Amino acid sequence: QLTAVYGIRFGTLKTEYALPDGREQITGFHLPGEMLGLDGIGENAYQSNAVALEDSEACVVRFSDFESLARQIPSLQHQFHRILSRELTQDQRHLLSLGSLRAEERLASFLLNLSDRLAARGYSPIEFHLRMSREEIGSYLGLKLETVSRTFSAFAAHGLMDIDRRQVTLRDLVTHRESSVDCASSQGGITHGRLCNHFSVEREEDVFLGHDHPP
Repeated sequence: QLTAVYGIRFGTLKTEYALPDGREQITGFHLPGEMLGLDGIGENAYQSNAVALEDSEACVVRFSDFESLARQIPSLQHQFHRILSRELTQDQRHLLSLGSLRAEERLASFLLNLSDRLAARGYSPIEFHLRMSREEIGSYLGLKLETVSRTFSAFAAHGLMDIDRRQVTLRDLVTHRESSVDCASSQGGITHGRLCNHFSVEREEDVFLGHDHPP
């Protein structure tokens, strides 16, 4: 039952949903300043579990107290609506990427989105440590572990990024975001782009499994 929402003070957490066959489907990765528990508002029950990926701390806000306070302070209610809207938009974009983007585009979009979110919190958008494993990234992006590993290797081989285990340095991946033609119109979806021209023909059949591409 929904009792509280949680604001992350520091650390990184993942949210996961238990599938009927016992597997866990990762539904998101959450950074400081973001909120957890919003998925419980509609049904008055949490829809996923939150698991810390490193030492983390969250501020617990009783939802009944929050609702009462929000009714008294319109600016707080407005801010809460903005947070809910961002969550919905993020979920819609993620679903769209699963249905319309190739493996390399999904991973590039994930890395650039993570880079933007870290930059907004004052961290380096170029160099950062991935708190999640490749298997966890694959679960979130709907890709096999082998495909995620191969795509990371392909990005490194093309000079788009450097990677040492979980330590990432983005290079031309960021340049492509700034300078390449956005592929959203041709792909029918939202993408950080940008890699379409680079990978469209040259390496696709060598690097990516057809099973991970949308039909």
